[in-house]
Amino acid sequence: MTVDDMVRNIGRRRFLGEVAGGIGLIALRHLLERDGWAATSATANPLAPKAPHFAPRAKSVIFLFMSGAPSQYDLLEPKPELAKWDGRPLPESLTKDLKLAFIKPTAEVWASQRPFRKHGSSGMDFSDWLPHMATCADDFARIRSMYTDQFNHFPGQLMVSCGSPLAGRPGMGSWALYGLGSESADLPGYVVLTSGDPPAAGSKQWSSGFLPPIYQGVPFRSGGEPVLYLSNLEAVSRETQRARLDAVRDLNQLRQAETGDPEIAARINAYELAFRMQSAAPDLLDLSKESPQTLEMYGVHNKPDPSALQTKGLDPTRYAVNCLLARRLVERGVRFIQLFHSSWDDHTELNKRLKSNCEMTDQPTAALIKDLKQRGLLDSTLVVWGGEFGRTPLVERSKNVEGNGDNRGRDHHPFAFTLLLAGGGIKGGQIVGKTDELGLTILEDKVTIHDLHATMMHCLGLDHERLTYRYQGRDFRLTDVAGQVVTKLLR
Repeated sequence: MTVDDMVRNIGRRRFLGEVAGGIGLIALRHLLERDGWAATSATANPLAPKAPHFAPRAKSVIFLFMSGAPSQYDLLEPKPELAKWDGRPLPESLTKDLKLAFIKPTAEVWASQRPFRKHGSSGMDFSDWLPHMATCADDFARIRSMYTDQFNHFPGQLMVSCGSPLAGRPGMGSWALYGLGSESADLPGYVVLTSGDPPAAGSKQWSSGFLPPIYQGVPFRSGGEPVLYLSNLEAVSRETQRARLDAVRDLNQLRQAETGDPEIAARINAYELAFRMQSAAPDLLDLSKESPQTLEMYGVHNKPDPSALQTKGLDPTRYAVNCLLARRLVERGVRFIQLFHSSWDDHTELNKRLKSNCEMTDQPTAALIKDLKQRGLLDSTLVVWGGEFGRTPLVERSKNVEGNGDNRGRDHHPFAFTLLLAGGGIKGGQIVGKTDELGLTILEDKVTIHDLHATMMHCLGLDHERLTYRYQGRDFRLTDVAGQVVTKLLR
């Protein structure tokens, strides 16, 4: 029987009926391989979604890192008792154990002049420099009792981002990606966005450390080419690029078959992701499809007074664009987004510099919360706002201010500072922790950085004690050998 005779006798319907099971199995295998469930060692996708340890409260995280450390005394924590000591040093009994970076414990008290008001049904305090975030008072849970033992920026930022003051440890986004994978097929699972000055600890904060490099954070730019060197040269067509990648993939798979090296599979998937990103990343940055109302809500086109900016040439709307991009990244299944805005390190001219930073960040932060909420995404997205530590109630004066300007600032204070969380299983409208009347020490519910990380991982459905990676003969984890979930924060 010839092929033509077979086609005439069998017919299309009978043929499909005979082979439907095989076609279905082929399709099922393709879907499973795409999601990492039935992949061979040569095609395994290390970024494929993975099952959490238990039912998650959140699918993704947006960490708004105010690097440099905002002053809680002037934004979030009114301390009326400071007025009694304004202009005078505190007694030695209160400051004898106080470790400071640049000033002595004998420095004078500086009571904030900012007016505070209570907002929302929770009656949460915000100063007049955060009017937009104040409208989200009932969405925020506020930790007043954050504690760290790092009082300089470089190790302090590493501690918050990586759970260790030492460089070379994986960032918290890398741990989340390692534990859960990514639900985005065309974008990295861990994206970093920056505005203002570079953060002190730089790219070490989003490094994958000893984890495979596929889990490291990918910095995106808010304008122009989103990722440097991602685009093809004009002379190279997409078809040519596809053919080159296919050839490289085939060679890598041959080498994989010979050596069994899992890093080769990661490299294959990294190349494929980069190819898909060539289309997805520019689309992500195209804000033309956003409504004028949305752009206005975020303040994308706001133009603050350039004379008030700390850094000449700084784009004052970059943070607003980054907040909008963060929402778009969540919509596209990105697991962890980290926004860095620097610098809040106001050792001098605090009233000028702090006001400038608030003007750039207050409206976009509130817009992000409201936008996620109205799109039904806040419940599945954990949003964290805060710096690496706080500021002192004591004044720091600088001799470098020209003229008769206000040279007052505040030094670093790691032993009692404030952080905000919203969405992703967090119970909003509450305050956790208590400090003394001067904000120097914690009285109730001390929350360490390891506790914060344990709680964040818990919201993602991960047990921080089980989220480990063996390196140099030891099982490492984000929370090292400490950390407790802060159950008071959870719904």
